[in-house]
Amino acid sequence: MKIILASGSPRRRELLRELGLNFEVYKPEVDETRKPDELPEELCFRLSRMKALNAAKIFENSIIISADTIVVINSDILGKPKNREDAFRMLSELQGKWHEVLTGISVSMNDKIISHVEHTRVKFKALTEAEILEYIETGESNDKAGAYAIQGKGALLIERIDGDFYNVVGLPLCVLGKMLAEFGIMALNHHAH
Repeated sequence: MKIILASGSPRRRELLRELGLNFEVYKPEVDETRKPDELPEELCFRLSRMKALNAAKIFENSIIISADTIVVINSDILGKPKNREDAFRMLSELQGKWHEVLTGISVSMNDKIISHVEHTRVKFKALTEAEILEYIETGESNDKAGAYAIQGKGALLIERIDGDFYNVVGLPLCVLGKMLAEFGIMALNHHAH
């Protein structure tokens, strides 16, 4: 059974590799614009499904895994920062507070698709302006929702986490394992060829 990871994210690739699954990567082209009045949960659910359905048109009889991760604070969605100022604004808002990371995840094959939204709460420690600037200097903020990476130096900014750690990286592995099982793939005893 061919597995396709419908995502250009290097972090998701790493996580799937750690499970020992054999897979190919395909980067779906979807419009990620939020609809008016769309709730954060609806947005990442819809985008993960769109990515899966987009890939399913190309790869028949293959298991497609897709995901969309967003960072939410006070019902604002923090996307990927446009530049350093934007990253500074996001990290200033996150510092010292709890926020939520939501990942919409979909697994599909032909016309069967299952989706789920995983929530994890993350608490940033209080940071000074200098600490925020120092973190931005590492370059880790680029291309990350919420302008941080929990699995890098960003780990130094995180005081507590309530929920699935891997969800914050971008792929909730425990949920993914349950979803794959519904398609007959038992990740625990699956060996990459």
